[in-house]
Amino acid sequence: MPFKTRITEMLAIRYPILCGGMQWVSRAPFVAAVAEAGALGFITAESFATPGELRSEIRALRALTDKPFGVNLSMLPELGPPERTLRFCEIVVEEGVAVVETAGRNPEPLMPMLKAAGVKVLHKLTSVRHALTAQHLGVDAVTLVGYGSGGHVGLDNVAALVLIPAAVQALSIPVVAGGAVATGAGLLAALALGAEAVLLGTALLATEESPVHPAIKERIIRARETDTALILNTVRNPVRCLRNRLAKEVLGQEAANADFTTIIGMVSGQRGQRAYATGDTESAMLPCGQAAGLIDRVKPVREVIADMAAEAEAVLRRLNGMSG
Repeated sequence: MPFKTRITEMLAIRYPILCGGMQWVSRAPFVAAVAEAGALGFITAESFATPGELRSEIRALRALTDKPFGVNLSMLPELGPPERTLRFCEIVVEEGVAVVETAGRNPEPLMPMLKAAGVKVLHKLTSVRHALTAQHLGVDAVTLVGYGSGGHVGLDNVAALVLIPAAVQALSIPVVAGGAVATGAGLLAALALGAEAVLLGTALLATEESPVHPAIKERIIRARETDTALILNTVRNPVRCLRNRLAKEVLGQEAANADFTTIIGMVSGQRGQRAYATGDTESAMLPCGQAAGLIDRVKPVREVIADMAAEAEAVLRRLNGMSG
């Protein structure tokens, strides 16, 4: 049974499930698998060295599926100058991509170009106050990432059970719930809190179609909910990742008041790219959410999405049976 929310109607998808853009991972075959499963994924622009490579990937994806998909445009300072993101944005518009996921910075510089082209904008952030700013700028929806999420979690440390209803109460645009969702019960809980879709990361990183090395997937499914670490707090850019040797080394440097250059040099994106390719689970920062504790095996993307939807329906029937 399909779910119907403002997000499913806006994006023309069967299920209120999105796969957030993951650098080095969200390439055409993987995003196509998400689309074919009835959800929506985002090619990550920053995985590519040039705008032309992004254009080629968009066209490769269209050869694999006729279902909706989007592009992630991240604006983190470490990923390059704003002009680079603007050029990626031009490619998105020229190729007729229908939706983008923005993140990392205020999306205001991209909004005139995107809105003039009729592109739907989903901005990913970590606080209600920033969500209000994004709504004022004209984004079509926001994704609120809770404290248990993998990757960048912001500085407020607010759990999704509080963050999502607070955002829904404050905003008029649809809210997507991100962070620590890996089951149908989690999907239904997010909808009950007022969200109109969920954003998955870790749950789909450990799938058959995910292009990361099998050793990385095995490490995720063996992880418990307590096997992640928050690093980069001292540079005010906290990231949740697997608690591996590199994470412990970074935490040690932070405890010793190491300088910014030393700390950032330890977590370069190139290290992560090599780890995903080689299966080195110890020498790179590997973003991972607490939802890893709910994942017990590597499954196809289609099965992950279908199982979530079926479980959500089953939980809903059980709850309805409790009413009287």
